[in-house]
Amino acid sequence: MYEAMISARRGSRVAPVIVVLAALGCVALALTGQYLMMLFAVLFTLLVCGVPIAVSLAGSCLIYVLLTGRVPDVVVVHRMVNGIDSFPLLAIPFFILAGNLMNNGGITARIFDFAKALMGWMRGGLGHVNVGASIVFSGMSGAAVADAGGLGTIEIKAMRDAGYDDEFSVGITAASSTIGPIIPPSLPMVIYGVMASVSVGRLFAAGLIPGLLMGVALMIMIVWMSRRRGYQRDARFSVSVLGRSFSRAFLSLLTPVIIVGGIVSGAFTPTEAAIAAVVYALLLGGVVYRTLTWRRLLKVSMETIETTAVILLIVAGASIFAWILTSNNVTAHVMELLGPFQDNPVAVLLIANLVLIVVGCFMETIAAITILVPVLLPVAVGAGVDPVHFGVIMVLNLMIGLLTPPVGMVLYVLSRVSNISFEKCMRGTLPFLVPLVAALLLVTFVPQVSLWLPTLFYR
Repeated sequence: MYEAMISARRGSRVAPVIVVLAALGCVALALTGQYLMMLFAVLFTLLVCGVPIAVSLAGSCLIYVLLTGRVPDVVVVHRMVNGIDSFPLLAIPFFILAGNLMNNGGITARIFDFAKALMGWMRGGLGHVNVGASIVFSGMSGAAVADAGGLGTIEIKAMRDAGYDDEFSVGITAASSTIGPIIPPSLPMVIYGVMASVSVGRLFAAGLIPGLLMGVALMIMIVWMSRRRGYQRDARFSVSVLGRSFSRAFLSLLTPVIIVGGIVSGAFTPTEAAIAAVVYALLLGGVVYRTLTWRRLLKVSMETIETTAVILLIVAGASIFAWILTSNNVTAHVMELLGPFQDNPVAVLLIANLVLIVVGCFMETIAAITILVPVLLPVAVGAGVDPVHFGVIMVLNLMIGLLTPPVGMVLYVLSRVSNISFEKCMRGTLPFLVPLVAALLLVTFVPQVSLWLPTLFYR
């Protein structure tokens, strides 16, 4: 299931003529010795044909190695293994498992009920509830897809029952799910930290304020759209209802406190925090709430294994791709190309944002980070940009990419969850790109939004 989500759209009606022309172009590039251009052409052709991105990356690299003959083909396997041979990457399966346990253990439903009692009295109340629940859940899962697939089911049903139209419901659900990988913990931040040799703890701290800023920007848009569409308040504020929902959700709400507080205080590393999240989710679902049966636990475990395997395959395939780019001095060529802008960090950041937005439209987040960090990070650092700040910019850009076709992974998930067409999901999401891009620009050009907390906690 997850593999289908990170491939090009299944069943897409790609004109055979386009595929044939792309294949002929690859052959022509190979015959003329333009092997690096051929590498990109083969990757593009495979993606257009609907081949999963992990296979596309590794396959295009293998073809490149075989045709150039510069290194043995076994190097592809060695580089792929080295790409995932990293201790911080152990956090990935544990954070995925923690998110799945919370989705299947009734924890997400308690979070949604608390958010509804806290924010449902506002105009367009369930839209605000949607954002608030995503902010809380983001402190547990670290993945946009987990948010969309878990909370999204609850949120869209509740908004439909309250009379909100499908496009608005899916749009705000998709947009709010992108907060998950910004607020700690965050799977993309872990990948970036490994690739950039940057402290994952500092990256987690750097994402907190930008994530909250995204939430505020989305809520402002909700207020504006609610006034235009005549959405009213969904409930009256009640202290007693708020108190009851808080007591039901209290132990669930402690999860982000344990994870983030433990990392910031130095009690444990991000990898150990992921393990702590799993243990706590097991205690809540299995012992306290008793909603996690052995059958559900087996289902959750299998989903976690499947998702982790796909993510690590993407990391492995992207690692060999990034190695080929580095060995061909692509970074040096990019720095030479941007030489006139090296003394102007604003121009470098603008160019980086444009590149990341475009790449995010076509490539899955983990693969994009693994490939682009060796290329873009040296350019940004050379222009005086802090690598932690650049990490937040990169992840935020790629989160917006999750909402844009042709890949648009979150849109595919919500299309399946809500049972409405992909095109309708896309139309509903478009207005919410405005506040997300506004937040991105603020984070990009006001570095202290990202760097204040890391400077405060990691002196």
